Amino acid sequence: MKNGPLNLSTPPLDLSQLAIDRAPLGETTSMKPRRKRWVTRYVLPIAILLGFVALLGVAAGRRLWPSTSVTVVPVIVKRAELQQAGTTLFQSPGWIEPRPTAISVAALAPGVLEELLVVEGQQVKKGEAIARLISIDAELMVEQAKNLLAIREGEVNRAKAELDAAVIRLDNPVHLQVPLADARSTLAKAQTELAKLPFLITACEARVEFTLRSMEGKRSAGASISERVIAQAESEYATAHAELQELRSREPNLEREVDALADKVKAIESQAKLLVEETRQVEEAKAKLQSAVAMREEAKLQVRQAELTLERNVIRAPMDGRVLRLIAAPGTRVMGLESNAGQSSSTVIEMYDPNRLQVRADVRLEDVPLVTRGQLVEIETASTKAVIHGRVLQMTSSAHIQKNTLEVKVELIDPPQAVGPEMLVTATFLAPIVENRSQAATEAERMFAPSQLVQSGDSGAFVWIVDMNDVAQRRSVE
Repeated sequence: MKNGPLNLSTPPLDLSQLAIDRAPLGETTSMKPRRKRWVTRYVLPIAILLGFVALLGVAAGRRLWPSTSVTVVPVIVKRAELQQAGTTLFQSPGWIEPRPTAISVAALAPGVLEELLVVEGQQVKKGEAIARLISIDAELMVEQAKNLLAIREGEVNRAKAELDAAVIRLDNPVHLQVPLADARSTLAKAQTELAKLPFLITACEARVEFTLRSMEGKRSAGASISERVIAQAESEYATAHAELQELRSREPNLEREVDALADKVKAIESQAKLLVEETRQVEEAKAKLQSAVAMREEAKLQVRQAELTLERNVIRAPMDGRVLRLIAAPGTRVMGLESNAGQSSSTVIEMYDPNRLQVRADVRLEDVPLVTRGQLVEIETASTKAVIHGRVLQMTSSAHIQKNTLEVKVELIDPPQAVGPEMLVTATFLAPIVENRSQAATEAERMFAPSQLVQSGDSGAFVWIVDMNDVAQRRSVE
């Protein structure tokens, strides 16, 4: 590399600027630099700080003021095409079914199905027989219940007879008059014996005295009288003396006997007056009759129950309608109203009312906002050429996750006889009638808010809304 020539035209450096000023401080410093340093150190930072505070206040705005806490509820905004009433909105496939559901005709008595009397699709009247059960067991139960009723009738008659007899005994206690008369007769005899006892004692004393004198006279006669005569006299005296002693001891016994008989007569008289036993027998007979009547009524109920079970062996249609499907076949056992029976263990057939049908339409979720209750629908099916008119009843509670549809129930108005359940149809939903609406099709946004948020005032209905600046504003609604 070659060295080039030096450039001698470069200006010389001024080294005087690097010199240090050694003069005194008071002589070289002026007042102007001092003022400049004071502005840059104090005034400028304070001005910047005040400007930042002002900018922050302007940015915060109303947030610095105290605010009222409120609850904000979002509204639902839907955009729908408003069309003329009666024009087609959309179409959905569906099928016909009974409204509200098919009616299960069940056997009310347990047994085995003997025969079916109807076929699918047959028109039946209310009370018409549709099936029969094997009824021999039910017939025997009816006979047994009637026999038991006859037994209970006999018990009632017997109880009535006992009650009648008890009442007669109570009203006419003849059975107490016989023992009362016997007691009175015995008392009279005892009183008579007691009354004549003193006379008997007197007579016996005289006889004792006579036999004593006779015995003493015969003893004093000595050998002129035989021993046999003396012994006979002694025997007569002893007999008379014994009779006297017996009569004297009889008096207290007779007195006690008279008192006892008098008490007996009083007791029988009281019994005849109070009639305690007879009253008890009447009340007991009434209780027996009441029990017998209750048992007879229970037997009557058993007869009715047995006859009802026999009657229920013939299964009848609960209404006018058409047979939808046969559930049970002949030979099938049905459980009736037994507590351990399953929900469908007694169902024989299913019926429906051909005048009450509905369509279950699969409506796409994007068409659901166009469905309203009472909306008119036209139904078409291959079984009839005429258009069937319908009306929206309601939407079901859950959507179909695979088909992405929601089932809507449509009532059929005057359905023809040619249509029936499980027929596929096409449902055409028509635009509803809306007041104050232009004839041309338009699009509009609809806001849906909870009804409890709408308030009423002097100027009409209004709601409170929150704008972009978080400020509540009052807006009138129509």
